[in-house]
Amino acid sequence: MSTRSLVSEAAARLREAGVASPEYDAAELLAFVTGSSRLHLSEPTEEQRARYDDLVTRRAGREPLQHLTGTATFRYRDLVVGPGVFVPRPETEVMVGWILDQLAGVPNPLVVDLCTGSGAIAGAIATERPDSTVHAVELSSEAALWARRNLEGTGVALHEGDIDGCLPELDGQVDAVVSNPPYIPLTAWESVTAEVRDHDPALALWSGDDGLDEIKVVAATAARLLKPGGWFACEHADVQGESAPAVFTATTLFTEVRDQHDLANRPRFTTGRRI
Repeated sequence: MSTRSLVSEAAARLREAGVASPEYDAAELLAFVTGSSRLHLSEPTEEQRARYDDLVTRRAGREPLQHLTGTATFRYRDLVVGPGVFVPRPETEVMVGWILDQLAGVPNPLVVDLCTGSGAIAGAIATERPDSTVHAVELSSEAALWARRNLEGTGVALHEGDIDGCLPELDGQVDAVVSNPPYIPLTAWESVTAEVRDHDPALALWSGDDGLDEIKVVAATAARLLKPGGWFACEHADVQGESAPAVFTATTLFTEVRDQHDLANRPRFTTGRRI
């Protein structure tokens, strides 16, 4: 069987299993197995074919692609990911770009990433703004193990613990707070894809009946950490385009609170400034 036929057959299996991007995933898995690239696939050996078949079967069982390859790309960096840590999504890259734009005129910015997970956001900011000082906070010890690997050499200070009450020594000094917190309502269980529901850690997903429990903690923490005029950006579900901004507005401690859309024009993150 030719390489093209092999990928086509695998893609058909993935499509039947309900995988959202069957052609892409089938090619990515073969590239991973053969050590080539998705656009320039190498002919697999018999041993590699057997391994490929096993990985396709696991992907058809809805194991995340990133868990099978052990990596995820976020902005300009490749991250290591696996069980116990939330797999970063492309949508979050837009929020990081937004916060970097706001910091463009701020020399040596001090930034805090709340609920850092894999360290994707903190690592991106530290890499793209090498003059910045970045702190990342993560409650899960499992996720922190992945974050520590991904943040090695970036200069980011990783803190294990709850974001509520974190970093009191930075109160009123921070230029930007950014967060991708848990925000899925418990009532939305059935609508969440199998890859997320069955493989991303529950601590990174669920946040009360309306999904706003942790966003409220982010709002309170951002209000405490930010200096006057400091920026925040907080990701949320696409159905929270009104309710998430309302959390920040209700504190009466922020101005310019508005919601921002992702590249698919869906409500994706709330932004604003400390009064």
